Amino acid sequence: MYKNFFSGIIIASLIAGSTGLTSCQKKSAPLPDKSYNETINLKGWSYVKEDNVYYKTGIIYVSKPVDLKYQTLGVYIPGQFVKAKKDSDGTYTIKAIQQEAAYVMPVNTPGYSACPAPESYSPDIKEYTDAGLIYLSAGARGREHGAPLGVTDYKAAIRYIRHNKEILPGNTDLIFTFGMSGGGAQSAILGASGDSELYDPYLEEAGAIMTESDSVTGSMDWCPITNLNVANEAYEWEMGSTRSDLSEFEKYLSEELGLAFCSYIDSLELKDENGNKLTLVSYQDYLKKTIEDSLNTFIATTEFPYNPDNKNGMPKPDMGPGNERPEGMPEDMPEGKPGNKPEGKPAEFKGGKPDGMPKDKPEQKPQTNGHQPPSFEEKDGIQRKNKSSSGLNLNKTFDSIEDYIAALNEKTTWVKYDSQTKKASITSIQDFFKYLKPAVKSVGAFDDLNGDQGENILFGYGDGKGVHFDKYMTALLKDTIYYPAYAEDINKKDFLGKSLDYRMDLYNPMYFLSSYYNGYGKSKPAAFWRIRSGICQGDTAISTELMLKLALKNYGPGIKDVDFATVWGLGHTEAEIKGKASSNFIEWVLKCVNTLNTKENK
Repeated sequence: MYKNFFSGIIIASLIAGSTGLTSCQKKSAPLPDKSYNETINLKGWSYVKEDNVYYKTGIIYVSKPVDLKYQTLGVYIPGQFVKAKKDSDGTYTIKAIQQEAAYVMPVNTPGYSACPAPESYSPDIKEYTDAGLIYLSAGARGREHGAPLGVTDYKAAIRYIRHNKEILPGNTDLIFTFGMSGGGAQSAILGASGDSELYDPYLEEAGAIMTESDSVTGSMDWCPITNLNVANEAYEWEMGSTRSDLSEFEKYLSEELGLAFCSYIDSLELKDENGNKLTLVSYQDYLKKTIEDSLNTFIATTEFPYNPDNKNGMPKPDMGPGNERPEGMPEDMPEGKPGNKPEGKPAEFKGGKPDGMPKDKPEQKPQTNGHQPPSFEEKDGIQRKNKSSSGLNLNKTFDSIEDYIAALNEKTTWVKYDSQTKKASITSIQDFFKYLKPAVKSVGAFDDLNGDQGENILFGYGDGKGVHFDKYMTALLKDTIYYPAYAEDINKKDFLGKSLDYRMDLYNPMYFLSSYYNGYGKSKPAAFWRIRSGICQGDTAISTELMLKLALKNYGPGIKDVDFATVWGLGHTEAEIKGKASSNFIEWVLKCVNTLNTKENK
């Protein structure tokens, strides 16, 4: 599926160590004892008088559902959009009278978890319906069911709603998705993969309506965890050297994964806003500018005195040690190509375990890192290490921007600030990562040695067990105790006979947006995009969102606007420069709809 990334060394090592193809059988499940109708019944709707909202839940959106806990949806409509008649049973029969409103669909799947279908009304919906939006809430299967079933379910729900466009109010051609973390990722996938035929086997298996489009108009993505085929590599390239507790074996893996990302960036052939090709060196400069832009936006929009506690999601580093630069760590990002082993590291792991390699697989338990509420982490199922201290004292009130800059430079001077122009610059990308974005995950951040990350389970086969998926990491583990499990996993096929590569492509927005991949130009991407992330989050690399932004801007006709910001001082959260996430999203949706209406009327 990849044109030139990791060629040679990976293919040779995988073939040499292949354990043969294995097929994972689909587990049978009884069909639920409920009826499915292609047409939504306009009888039996509930009404919330104080909020003026008509709604209906429990609408089955596929003809062959496996689990109605997930595969139903709810529709919530502003009262002014329908005529309603109260029936003898206390419910209402509705009739559409408004055909212009947009639909918004939450993708509430942190860590790619399953999203239970709605069963009732939530007061939170009022904010959207008050703005004249129709709220479409669909349940969907999640990581425990295996990719690509989560996105498949959301696509099926979109198709079902479009199939009922003649009787529903609003404009079903105007659908905006929004989500955070794994939900942001799936929102991005929905935005990138519209109408891709690659999903057809899974849609048909579920009994989705195959005559409608599943493309969306806009995609709102907070901290999207995407591009998982190189997520380990990007993480180590940016943040790997911030750790101080690695064994020699782990250092070797971290450095090699970082070098692999260098090759990937050179191969992507991304371009900046001026049309200049971004090689590894120029991409590093672009990353530096992105960090500086984030800081300068913070400076321009923050009122002093300032206290980080007033910023939702601000990471709260403690005063302890834990992120000193390891001896010999370079000041700049690593350069090189995969296969060039760092000096002093063994070329191959033959004849036993290398020094520092654990005899058994290390046991890891999820711990909070201060970047988000524990309840979110408990739900997202991501393993984090509690070693993210920056050693800086940023948990206090700062009287001026000069005071804040001085706190950033407490250990070493890496931020320069001009009080006349009120602009800042940084002298070291590595110091930024060391002090504000240290690694909080183990080496193999998304495909760890235990295979128990949320992403490992995502690419499993419906039994709740994780599988390995990183091909380059598999090659690096040749002749170690870990290799057999990795090699076996990456050769498995799912219940439809689809390979791991196939399934990973379906969960990678870049596959549809970048000319580097075979899926480029074979889908209908969303016209409007809004991407926000906390720049201090330790959950993924900045490059995750940055490559998505660049691929969208490079895509050409069809993409009307890409509104991107990575927010200074915030972690893994619904990061916003100012205001509330939901109200900012609503404002953006209305702006996008107005843009379309204005162009259509010209």
